[in-house]
Amino acid sequence: MSLDGYIDDATASRLVLSGAADLDRVDALRASCDAICVGAGTIRSDNPRLVLRSQARRAGRIARGTAPDPIRIALAGHGELDPSARFFADDGAARIVYTHSSGKARLARQLGDQAEVVAAGDPAAPGRVLADLAERGVARLLVEGGSSVHTQFLVAGLADELQLAIAPFFVGDSAAPRFVTDGAFPWDARHPARLVDVGTAGDLAVLRYALSARYAAAPA
Repeated sequence: MSLDGYIDDATASRLVLSGAADLDRVDALRASCDAICVGAGTIRSDNPRLVLRSQARRAGRIARGTAPDPIRIALAGHGELDPSARFFADDGAARIVYTHSSGKARLARQLGDQAEVVAAGDPAAPGRVLADLAERGVARLLVEGGSSVHTQFLVAGLADELQLAIAPFFVGDSAAPRFVTDGAFPWDARHPARLVDVGTAGDLAVLRYALSARYAAAPA
């Protein structure tokens, strides 16, 4: 995010916040996870593919007996998703879309065989998503965004660790999307998150916070 807490600007063009060092850091983090989760808004605005950049990391996953890329997870509300988006590229990675129960049939028809569509309640609840993923063997999930998805997982107290990479500039536009939206977060002035590491990635500061008792069991 920017120094003033934004993850994009309000223009039609995507704002690049990460440099080469941070992109490599995120690639290593992705490689350590079983699945990567984004929201439908991120698919529409950023059109991410969510695959590993490093062939060595992909080879390492294969050597460990896992798929070369993590499973791609999307949280979708009632909005449209383009089945030709890069998220749905048929490159061997599994693709699962969780949506409102009432909209499952419509979204399944829209996406066809581009992804498995799963009902997660009305409205779709991140706890139900995690329960279903656990049954599929997903033990480590990376939640990449955007604002709404960050907020849902954090407000529900479902995150073990928060990593913030802070770019050295301001956006200065209240119309731009922030890292999170309004919500009743478990961590406030009386119950702060625990800072466990301060690092750098190029000219970005990288802060790591422990958010749960489960954090001690997480890989470094």
